[in-house]
Amino acid sequence: MEYYDLIKTRESIRNYDPEKPVPGDVLVRILEAGRLAPSACNNQPWRFLVISSREMLAKVRDCYDREWFKQAPCVLVIVGLKDKAWVRSFDGYNSVETDVAIAMTHIMLAAENEGVGACWIANYNPSLLRKALNIIDNQVVYGITPLGYPKEGFRKAANKKRKSYGEIVDYL
Repeated sequence: MEYYDLIKTRESIRNYDPEKPVPGDVLVRILEAGRLAPSACNNQPWRFLVISSREMLAKVRDCYDREWFKQAPCVLVIVGLKDKAWVRSFDGYNSVETDVAIAMTHIMLAAENEGVGACWIANYNPSLLRKALNIIDNQVVYGITPLGYPKEGFRKAANKKRKSYGEIVDYL
């Protein structure tokens, strides 16, 4: 897909076909996009946790109580490694959240390019998720997304609602 068309047509999908798993080669291409994402000092302070077994999906699905989320055949959890991220010496700013956000964005755009639905979720129960995945203290979950194909007959919205160019851009 042409890049600007991809950006214009990408949207958060909340309608998954539980009977249509994402093939391994497609999943690898999507994750590869995240792996190749830029990060401060190229530290790559992230882990991508791919949940697709019935047992683990059941545990992870408890952290976000939406029926559409429970239909996705795969869930991706993006974990940031705070102790591996670049830290700015002037004020102690840790780049982990920015780095992980860039990787997640690459992943979501790659999913769209592959025809795979995704939806960045931040409204999950972090303690349930940490417990289900045995996430250690120096790791922070910055987002989760289901990955899967939309159900038959699903149609995307016609227009994205976005602020106008003039409302968000200032030339100084």
